[in-house]
Amino acid sequence: MADQPIAQLFTLTDWAVLFGYLILCTVVGHRMRGQQASIRDFFLGGKTLPWPAVSGSIIATELSGVTFIGVPAGLFALEGNFTYLQWALGSVIARVIVGLWFVRVYYEREIYSSYDYMGHRLGKGAKTLATVLFFVGSILAQSVRVLVAALPLKVVTGLDIGWCILIIGIFAIAWTLMGGMRTVIWTDVMQFFLFTIGGIIALFTVVNSLPGGFGELWNTASDFDRTRTFDWTFGLQAELQFTMWVALLAVPFQNLTIFGVDQLCAQRVFCCGTPQAARKAIIFSSAGQLVTFLMLLVGAALFVHYHHHPFNEHEAAIAFPATAESSSLEQLESAPHARHPVSGLESNVAVPKDGDAVFPMWIVSILPAGLSGLLLAGVFAAAISSLDSILAALSQTTLSLIYHPERDDGTSAEDPTLVVKSRLLVIGWGLLLTGFTYLMLSVRENIPILPLAFGMTSYTIGPMLAIFLIAMLGRGSVRGLVVGTIISFIIVLLVRTDVWVLLGTDNDAFLEMLGSLPTYTYTGGDLKPVYSFVWTWPLTVILTFFCALLIPPGRPKQEAAPGPASHA
Repeated sequence: MADQPIAQLFTLTDWAVLFGYLILCTVVGHRMRGQQASIRDFFLGGKTLPWPAVSGSIIATELSGVTFIGVPAGLFALEGNFTYLQWALGSVIARVIVGLWFVRVYYEREIYSSYDYMGHRLGKGAKTLATVLFFVGSILAQSVRVLVAALPLKVVTGLDIGWCILIIGIFAIAWTLMGGMRTVIWTDVMQFFLFTIGGIIALFTVVNSLPGGFGELWNTASDFDRTRTFDWTFGLQAELQFTMWVALLAVPFQNLTIFGVDQLCAQRVFCCGTPQAARKAIIFSSAGQLVTFLMLLVGAALFVHYHHHPFNEHEAAIAFPATAESSSLEQLESAPHARHPVSGLESNVAVPKDGDAVFPMWIVSILPAGLSGLLLAGVFAAAISSLDSILAALSQTTLSLIYHPERDDGTSAEDPTLVVKSRLLVIGWGLLLTGFTYLMLSVRENIPILPLAFGMTSYTIGPMLAIFLIAMLGRGSVRGLVVGTIISFIIVLLVRTDVWVLLGTDNDAFLEMLGSLPTYTYTGGDLKPVYSFVWTWPLTVILTFFCALLIPPGRPKQEAAPGPASHA
């Protein structure tokens, strides 16, 4: 096999380090699990977790293996640069708002999620609607995190991708069962430190290999427009995604949902002992943007490295997989190259269409044995961390549809049978998500399942935040929320292309018909959006919010008049 030489570089020492690190994480998670006598212990860590650990867990959950691999790959791409970093500003703004206002209402009573709060304020209908949106938005997105991490790991380790997925699934279920949120958070902290250390090692390895050091790295990357950071262009066009206006006006809405409403990250906010500690955890998690900056620098370093050392035959086989139409080398020769924005000077870097395997390939090719195993162990562990986080969130929200902590109906949270049910839900969701990842793997070559999975959160972000804001306001109709959610879904459906391409992947007439709509263009067999989907985040929040305020609730059902038997 053409890529076998790269896989052979992953030595027995690397394998020992990789599994040694996973075992170490398991041991640490077991030692830190604490008492698991109630769902308060299982889902909230007994509300005894220190805020720095919670903050590190939020960062690790936000970054994940997709960020560790995808951010450098994004900068390595043809138009890659630092403009993605502008989104950090909107993210910090959102975290401050969550810390100052959302956290306060969450600690008014003993609840386990933002959906419990919605149920207490608006009733069961609002809670069920928000929970269903969470299910829809997270199942695809979190499964694909596992798949995206498993694909490059398969390439560089030589391990079958099915085994990569299975290892991730087994460890994720085991870590979650072992100690609930306590184990999840403490293993997340380990991933956070390994991410950071791994990024620093990669960056300094390239810097030390260059005669001019960091100055040469920065100057070479700048020559090919890789270090451009600010873009003040305003517009709604699809290509204007990473601009300062998007960062200030759209990203805060997205991140308010991610960190304050979506249970994947918000669950950690409930694990602190006081609202003051929770506030510190969410606000100080803004430090994770420094890790994003670090990984962008790693992407620039990869660009400079391959500018000086172009892909060889074996690396080309990974960066440019052979197709039925052409070989890897033919694709390498025809691939576009980065150019100097002024002089038009062409770089030596052939830019692949999908560069997610480039960073793991570099790790195995350049770093010494053992060290490469440690960094790829971090990618494995990050995928496990993403999966165990969503398992804890899904099992809690599912249980909460049965046991309602917001009702005060006499059901005790100390009931040990609830812990048993929680563990069964973890196993059930773990098997479902692992199986769903296999399903995506089986169809990924025929339909664009990855863009569909990542895009699913855009359908749910606006309505989820609107439901929470209506709950804070304390008035509004569930019927209006449902109407707003449906309209929001249709709006996103008419801006994004993923669902349509999925449905009509082999039907050119169908895609051409969609291309006649004002929100799409269809040229050369490719359906593309006209407008950037990021503006649907604030739009759908505002639309759903006002639908809830303006649409009256339905008439309550009238109880039947008592019959003669009831007077007996």
